[in-house]
Amino acid sequence: MSFDPRTVITHAQTRLGPVTLAATGQGLAGMWFAGQKHHPDTDAWRVDDNNPWLAQARTELAEYLDGQRSRFDVALDLCTGSVFQQAVWRSLCTIAAGSTTSYGAVSRQIGRPSAVRAVGAAVGRNPISIFVPCHRVLGANGALTGYAGGLARKEALLALESGAPDRHTQPMTTVGPSAKTRTIPA
Repeated sequence: MSFDPRTVITHAQTRLGPVTLAATGQGLAGMWFAGQKHHPDTDAWRVDDNNPWLAQARTELAEYLDGQRSRFDVALDLCTGSVFQQAVWRSLCTIAAGSTTSYGAVSRQIGRPSAVRAVGAAVGRNPISIFVPCHRVLGANGALTGYAGGLARKEALLALESGAPDRHTQPMTTVGPSAKTRTIPA
């Protein structure tokens, strides 16, 4: 992934742990949990707590995590990915809150039905967690599969969207990898 060298960042504390938000002149370009897989090195990026894209993203993220918002309005900059990755990420943005889909369904939606593994890789490299809702993608059998921010966070996000009681009401500071694939109860 290639980020604009003028990318700016801010940090926020959420009920799922600390996050870094990144923006370019085009919109929100990144949202990563602390310790998340594929978190880019942001040390050279300038902190700009007053950037309008970042301020809007902070507000919308807080509203979403408080159950007051189900969709996001902040502009997104998906230009860090390849053309294929961008197609996958745009497809993810069409999955409604409270709904889930499979990697195979995403590959069919983008017109690449045999590219299920490549879709999985693109979903895993999604740089804008939550805003580009990769947490809504499940295995073909409905199993919770990998999530760069940790399966416990994926489970908490799906529970939030479904209105199910959330076991993760206390702020999370670290979430370790799960040894097993878990299935969401029907």
